[in-house]
Amino acid sequence: MFEPFQYEFFVRGLVAATLVGGLCGLLGVYIVLRRMAYIGHGLSHAVFGGAVVSYVMALNFYIGASVWGFLSAVLITLTTRKQKIGADAAIGIVTTASFALGVALISRYKTFTRNFDAALFGNILGVTQGDMAAIIGVTAVVGVVFFVGYKYFLFNTFDSEVARFYGLPTGWVDTLFSLVLAATIVVSMQVLGVTLIAAAIVIPPVVARLLTDSFRSMVALSTALGASCGLAGIYLSYYLDISSGASVVLVAAALFIVVLALTSLRRGRRPGVGALASREHSAPGA
Repeated sequence: MFEPFQYEFFVRGLVAATLVGGLCGLLGVYIVLRRMAYIGHGLSHAVFGGAVVSYVMALNFYIGASVWGFLSAVLITLTTRKQKIGADAAIGIVTTASFALGVALISRYKTFTRNFDAALFGNILGVTQGDMAAIIGVTAVVGVVFFVGYKYFLFNTFDSEVARFYGLPTGWVDTLFSLVLAATIVVSMQVLGVTLIAAAIVIPPVVARLLTDSFRSMVALSTALGASCGLAGIYLSYYLDISSGASVVLVAAALFIVVLALTSLRRGRRPGVGALASREHSAPGA
């Protein structure tokens, strides 16, 4: 049971996955409640394109990929606001074009020494000390941002038009959220992989929503569930010898199925309107 903990790479990957899972769970609440689940999938693909471009241009991976992801998110927001284009269409155009650029560069330059398979599918073996420092740094920054701006994000999430009417700088709030989301996706790539980040962002808050109607509780629960799925997923990936990202997402998906079944069963046991009506009519003196 404790065999994996004798390996430094495993402990490093376990801590990284737990922090990344918690981050994705936290940000996912705002994404799910604003019905923008597609942006997590889209931005992860855009960031992959930025990672390839930064490598080609000999730029720092984290800086280049983060800036690229942030600019992609801002471009999506501006396109949606200024043009008569839906958010899903804007996300699809910007992010797939960015991903295609990354694929084109990989196919053009045959001398890549960096292994981008880990960025696509996740690789616990690839989590370095530098990756750990970046993950811890982003976790700390995101935690401070949401602690300080909790009310701003809350107001903007549920009714941005009313928030704008009361003077809330919704544009800056959206921009800040785009920045922390891009940074989170960048540090999550090595653990989860581009193709699986969206699921890690969406599943924990959806499960939390099934369990609670309180926004504050949903935030805390989604963060805890994301972290737990990250920890359990990495632990299982060691014994099953599968991709770390796939393992984390499969654990989260299994949790979703169990919670969905239990909540559906619980609701099914509640007396319906028809049952209550029949009881009233059959009661003495009715």
